[in-house]
Amino acid sequence: MDLIIKNGKIVTATDTYVADVAVRDGKIVMIGKDIQAEGADVVDASGKYLLPGAIDAHTHLQMPFGGTTSADSYEAGTRAAACGGVTTVFDFVIQRKGQGLVEAVEGRRQLCDPQACVDYAFHTAITDLTPAVLEEFGASADYGVPSFKLFMVYKKEGLMVDDGVLAAALEKSKETGTLVAVHAENPDLIDRRIEKLLAEGKTSAWYHYESRPEFVEAEADKRAIHWAKAFNAPLYIVHLANKEGLDEVTKARDEGYEIYAETCPHYLYFTNEVYKREDGRNWVCSPPIKAQDSQDALWEGIKRGDIQTVATDHCPFQSYEKDWGKDNFTKIPNGCMGIENLYPYMLSEANKGRISFNKAVEVCATNVAKIFGCAPEKGTIAVGADADLVVYDPNKKFTVSKDNMHSDVDYTIWEGAELEGYPVMTFSRGKLVYKDGAFVGQPGWGQFVKCHPRQ
Repeated sequence: MDLIIKNGKIVTATDTYVADVAVRDGKIVMIGKDIQAEGADVVDASGKYLLPGAIDAHTHLQMPFGGTTSADSYEAGTRAAACGGVTTVFDFVIQRKGQGLVEAVEGRRQLCDPQACVDYAFHTAITDLTPAVLEEFGASADYGVPSFKLFMVYKKEGLMVDDGVLAAALEKSKETGTLVAVHAENPDLIDRRIEKLLAEGKTSAWYHYESRPEFVEAEADKRAIHWAKAFNAPLYIVHLANKEGLDEVTKARDEGYEIYAETCPHYLYFTNEVYKREDGRNWVCSPPIKAQDSQDALWEGIKRGDIQTVATDHCPFQSYEKDWGKDNFTKIPNGCMGIENLYPYMLSEANKGRISFNKAVEVCATNVAKIFGCAPEKGTIAVGADADLVVYDPNKKFTVSKDNMHSDVDYTIWEGAELEGYPVMTFSRGKLVYKDGAFVGQPGWGQFVKCHPRQ
């Protein structure tokens, strides 16, 4: 044995029990009582929880967007992930015009491989669905990237696809065991509302929300679900933020359709009131944070299982870049941070009794691994699984501050958030990468996770 973590309260999506966990060569090899092994490192987790590492299904690291690049490199983003108990990160590869799917992924791997501090996987955002690219769905799945994102918005930025492309992708995904995800908002409504607001001199961050309120997202959610149902193809809706769209997800799932919904921690903690703040531009993201009734609905959706995952959409920009839009909300780079806050926040809510610890593990780890094809190696604590483990102290009080975060961003929207309980150790494949507030891992440790196509 290389490592034994003793006496921790193990929490999976389905079970809670006290036991020892033994690790050899990066894998969990034994779970039991009073495990002994000469020469192994021993961690006493008495009084603490032992959890599977979280999997952030939605990040944009080192991503060119809006005239700049997101503030966290692959090294900085995965370092912050490790310090928040996230042991696998899914990043989005943006396919450029003329690129093949595998070609696009390999280009990003060259950037990520030497930098990654924890394991990583990819989704590919398709922007140029030629017949050749459509035929490459199966090859991409064989390579280890069986999930694709389509933007129903960002027309002017050249990222959007139309309904015909979405329908073609859904049909092909069903045939190849792949999964289509969508960013659902209506671009034409957004453009018309922006034009009207600017003409009226309404330029503050609040009007970012007013330009794309609940019904703008809900219409696109309904349209995407309609096409998924028409082709009986699975669909994953990223960063769902509104009640009406969630109602449509619930209805489709109740009818037996394979529809998955993801929401984000900033939708669960903040409401659109943040856009009225003097620094409201820091919360500008798309879809924007919605009103209280949507937030309440999202929590209920998590509890009843109609929202399967919580992920961050981590795409931060420096404060001076956010300031580009202080007099015109359309110039604010869209994106918020969260990769280091995801697991601590959800576990804190569990600690406060809002959800169970099992549910927090389910939506932050286990469901992600199952949906995107990296189970059973990831997302749980079981013999044979990767030793991606988090020791969590339920009695540790923690107040989030820019000064105790580990990314390269010069502020955090989570400033002042008070959490009940906090991770004190993170292991990536059995290697200690975070301990008591400090990153102790190394760039280049993280490995590419080859995900499996759907059966």
